[in-house]
Amino acid sequence: QVQVAESGGGLVQAGGSLRLSCTASGRAFSADVAGWFRQAPGKERVFVATISRGGNLSRYADSVKGRFTISRDNAKNTVYLQMNSLKPEDTAVYYCAAYTGSKPYSFQRDDYTYWGQGTQVTVSS
Repeated sequence: QVQVAESGGGLVQAGGSLRLSCTASGRAFSADVAGWFRQAPGKERVFVATISRGGNLSRYADSVKGRFTISRDNAKNTVYLQMNSLKPEDTAVYYCAAYTGSKPYSFQRDDYTYWGQGTQVTVSS
């Protein structure tokens, strides 16, 4: 059974940084495209960042471009999301997901098969 788990969330002041981690068990994460999504209270879950299987391609939502960096260490079966210059509007539950299809990366929530339970990120002003 495949399980995806996020960690690293917490409370941080505006302008601060956090690094989220995502691990996958029951499956080699290197076989999948990975993505990060977030869901603020009362809003839909939206795309944040995605990275290709080998880690050479990445794409970001405009709202986080230049502040967030997605990376992966396939030897550790782990994907990361480094978040810098955090803003109160970044407050959300952050989800990691794995896409098993043929695209090199994906912005589409519905493409992703395996999801973690989410980790809360709260940015205070």
